[in-house]
Parts: sequence; structure tokens; C-alpha cells
Amino acid sequence: MGNTRLAVLAAAIALGGCATLSKDGGMDEVNRLTQERTGQPVRWQRTDEDRDATGKLVREKLRRPLTADDAVQIALMNNPGLQSTYAELGIAEADVVAAGRLPNPRISSLRTKRGEDVSKVEQSISLEVLSLLTLPMRYRLEQSRFERVRAEVARETLGVAAETRRAWIDAVAAEETVRYARTVQESAEAGAELARRMARAGNFSRLQHMREQAFYADATAQLARAQHQAVGARERLGRLMGLTGDEGPFSLPERLPDLPEGAALPQDVEASALRNRLDIQAAQKESASLASSLGLVRATRFVNAVELGRARTKEGDDPFAYGWSFSLEIPLFDFGTARVAQAEALYMQSASRLAETVVNARSQVREAYAAYRTSHALARHYRDEIVPLRKRISEENVLRYNGMLISVFELLADAREQVLAVSAAIDATRDYWLAEADLQSALTGAGAMSRAAPRASAMTAPRAGAGH
Repeated sequence: MGNTRLAVLAAAIALGGCATLSKDGGMDEVNRLTQERTGQPVRWQRTDEDRDATGKLVREKLRRPLTADDAVQIALMNNPGLQSTYAELGIAEADVVAAGRLPNPRISSLRTKRGEDVSKVEQSISLEVLSLLTLPMRYRLEQSRFERVRAEVARETLGVAAETRRAWIDAVAAEETVRYARTVQESAEAGAELARRMARAGNFSRLQHMREQAFYADATAQLARAQHQAVGARERLGRLMGLTGDEGPFSLPERLPDLPEGAALPQDVEASALRNRLDIQAAQKESASLASSLGLVRATRFVNAVELGRARTKEGDDPFAYGWSFSLEIPLFDFGTARVAQAEALYMQSASRLAETVVNARSQVREAYAAYRTSHALARHYRDEIVPLRKRISEENVLRYNGMLISVFELLADAREQVLAVSAAIDATRDYWLAEADLQSALTGAGAMSRAAPRASAMTAPRAGAGH
């Protein structure tokens, strides 16, 4: 028994002598986890040099049209909220170091007088023995918590990366929609002006004239709505990248990337999610940490403070007498049952939360994969069937117009239908890339899926002027 106590004491002293802050503050592991899943590095801006390097990188990236990877890289290094999350690592590591440090000794002194003469002097220096004996367990507990925080920080980092990629997709698709909405508006304007002239010449009915005017008014409103959504999408992307606006406007590609020929067929997506999701890893580490905490609480339930030290006393002119001081908290009113019950409840809560996380993860990855397959099939349908068919119809109507078989208004109406089909194809392509980003988020646990179904387009088909 004595050898065991000596071994624990030796381990505690060794831990207390080597507990120091690391140079990376835990960021190396976060950087590794992030790069494995996004291909982009992270940077915690802790010095002026770090901030200057980040500012230089941001300015360099903004000089050319911003790709999705560029946007993600800027966000991971420049997003202020993410920088705040990185600081959680420093806080958790400080707790680890504090838990590994030896308890400070306590010095006490008592001095009494009888008249002008010193009657008694008592002095002691003591050390909190229980803290020393439980130091290895407390250190392991804080180390486990630090690992949990590291997993949570990595998850938050992946969440920002996923949201930035979604925002980039939305922004590029919104600007492409604006261009097609402007084409529809210009077509409607030309039709309205032609109808006005023909009505003035008496070659057009008042009803037909009003229909063209209504279509032009509707197309103008659709353009304004699309422009507003494009501005909102750009601002959201800028916020995620941590841009203040002083950097100047940034440019985006004119269109989204082409669709892949086939949808990916990952093997056993549920098992992959259970292995790789960081929220599951964080929940597992939290449960293990609380289990260790429960063991510590049970071990110290009766005794909270034990102090042992060297003491000396002196009375009057007598020499000092040396001995030992010992203090012990008596569990007279609090036997530690409440603390043990609380620790047990916290552990059971964490176990249930872990089970919930696993259930949600499996469901989310199934839902995300179904949305991914459906959106890919729909986007290919627009690309391979609907848009080419609309193009052939338009070419046929041009031939019919040249042969004076249809009027110019029918030709304009067909052109508007073709543009609207292209706009719907843009939306379908956007929904595919968003579904692909959601699937990656579901596989890594970067956050809940932001969309369960394709969204409505900013540009809907006007109801007037469809036929004459």
C-alpha cells in the first residue's frame, strides 16, 4: 500500500513538473482534421504576423474570380467567429496545464502577546495532500476534456467551411439568375414597346396591349427580386469570409461548375459517418470525460480537504519546538451523496446524448444521400432533356416566323419560355451542388443540413403574355 502511494506521489510530482502550454495550442490536430475533410488549412491569428499574413492572402485571393475553395480558405483563416472558437482551445489547454500543476504550499503563522512580551509563536507550511494524490486523475480528466473541445472546434471549423461553400454556390447561381432575368426583362420591354406602337396604329387590341404591358411589369419585378437576392447572397458570403467591405468588391465565376456525369456511389455511407463524424467523436469524448469525473467524485466523496505540513511553535523565550501539522475536513453534514448523484446524472445524460447523436447522424446521412441522388438526376434531366428541347422548339419557331406562319409576339413568348427553362436549369444545378455540400456535411458531422428540399427560384414564370 505504501509503495502504491509513493508511486502516485511520484507520478503527481512528475506531472506537476512537465505541465506546460504547447506552441500550437492544439491547432495542429484541428488543422489535420480540417485538411483531411476540406483540403484547406486553418490559421489561428494569435500574433500581428498571423494577421498580416492572413490579410495578404485575402487580398491575393480577391484579385481574381473567387472559386469555392478560395472562399473556404479565406473563411477558415479570417472568419471572426471562427477565430473566437479557436480561442476555446487555448482556454481548454490552460485548464489542462492548471490541472497538472502541483498545488501551492500554504504558510500559516500565529503570534500572540501578553502585554509587551511575546507569549506564543506558531508557524507552519503545509501542502494539500488530497490534491496531490488526485493530481494524475484530474490531469487525465482535463486532458480528456481538452480532446473533446478539440473535436468540437474541428466540427465548428468544418461547419463554417460547409456554410461558406453553400454561400458561394448561392451567390454564383444568384448572379447567373440575374443575367437571365435581365434577358427576360429586355425581351418583355421590346414586346411591350412593339405592342404599344401597334395599338396606336390600330393593329392590336387593347386587351393584347395590356397583357404585354403586364408581362413587362412582372418581368421588371422579377429582375428586381433576383438582384436583391444576389446582393443578399454576396453579403452572406462576405460575412462568412470575414470581409469588412474595405477590401473592395470581389468577383465570382459566371456560372457554376458542370455536373459530373454520374452521381457518386459511396459504400456504406452510414458506417462512414459513424467513423468520421466529429460530433459523434466529441460526444464519445464527453461521455468518457464524465465517466472519469464520476470516478474522481466517488473517490473523494467523504474527504474534500486534507493538509499535511511542517510546523514549529515557540512560547516566550523558549527555543522553537518542531513537529507536524495536519488538518482534515470532517464529513459531518455533507457525505458527498449529492455530488455523486449529480455526477451520475451528468454521465447518464451524456450517454443518452451520445445515443441521440448516433441516431440523428444515421438519419441525416440517409436523407442527405437521397437528396443528393435526386438532385443529380433532376439537374441532368434539365441539362439533357428540357433545355435542348426548348432550344429546338425555339429554332423551329424562328423558321416559322421567317415563313410568316407565326407573329412576332409568339416568337417573343417562345424566347421567354426558353430563358425560363434555362433559369430553372440553373436552379437545378445549384440544388445539386448544395445537396453535394450537405452530403459532405452529413458525413463529417459539420452541422445539420440546411435544406431538406430544393428551394423556389427567385425567377418564376410570369402568367401574362403566354400566348396570342
